[in-house]
Amino acid sequence: MNRAVESEPRASAPVLAAYSYCETVTGQQARNFAYGIRLLPTAKRRAMSALYAFSRRVDDIGDGDLPPDVKQKRLEDTRTVLSRVRDGEVAEDDTDPVAVALSHTARAFPIPLDALDELIDGVLMDVRGQTYATWDELKVYCRCVAGGIGRLSLGIFGSEPGARGAERAPEYADTLGLALQLTNILRDVREDALGGRVYLPADDLAEFGCSAGFDGPRPPEGGDFEGLVRFEVRRARALFAEGYRLLPLLDRRSGACVAAMAGIYRRLLDRIERDPQAVLRGRVSLPGHEKAYVAVRGLSGLDTRHRPRRTVRRRA
Repeated sequence: MNRAVESEPRASAPVLAAYSYCETVTGQQARNFAYGIRLLPTAKRRAMSALYAFSRRVDDIGDGDLPPDVKQKRLEDTRTVLSRVRDGEVAEDDTDPVAVALSHTARAFPIPLDALDELIDGVLMDVRGQTYATWDELKVYCRCVAGGIGRLSLGIFGSEPGARGAERAPEYADTLGLALQLTNILRDVREDALGGRVYLPADDLAEFGCSAGFDGPRPPEGGDFEGLVRFEVRRARALFAEGYRLLPLLDRRSGACVAAMAGIYRRLLDRIERDPQAVLRGRVSLPGHEKAYVAVRGLSGLDTRHRPRRTVRRRA
């Protein structure tokens, strides 16, 4: 993949206004994502904000309080908007600023819009209350809601011309998306349980005696909750180790953006591993000054050169 093109097409006043709307949405709602994309040049930052704003719309439908049949209808309506973007049918003066910005992004960068269809498919799995018996099944969901976003982001970043192994960049971007999503699942385990959702594979829950679920501030009685969490942390770290192979394939600022976003989630993993029961007491997060520190590390290239060890072990 060649370095992404960001000079064409030029953005008109209505398109710039649409991007401004998307950047506002991103700044207000993307706690971790926003720290990374600040490191990008203007055209790429705007494009990433358009991707985020569309993805946020899809997620908000899935997470809302509407009945499942209404959610499904709204998700299909969103898919129709995506089809209009794909077919070049969104005018610059369209009343939907997210569609306008995404349409411009799709013309300016080689993004695989089908990955947004996959995102909608993944949120439909949530709406239907799907559960996952094995890690292989959960991976399908993670690839829909996060791996595809990784591939879309790569379309905006591009890869360095002549970078060795650049043909594997989409694979690494997909894997990094899986790492981020598994971290999200661990962080939100109680919140999801209270909403009636269980993402961790049923066979892992059974192996660690945690099939009863996580709807309280204490782990299931008689289960090895800490063992379960640390096992899943190791799995996430292995995914990060593979996904981090993407970083040397990107230009400095794109690599810094990815390193910042991934670095925030790796630090969340560190906190979760040190105190697994924290995820049952509330949402684990990083303070702003620590996120800023991670962003500086990414810009300096420190995290680009570091790759975590890859270890996943089953319980003895």
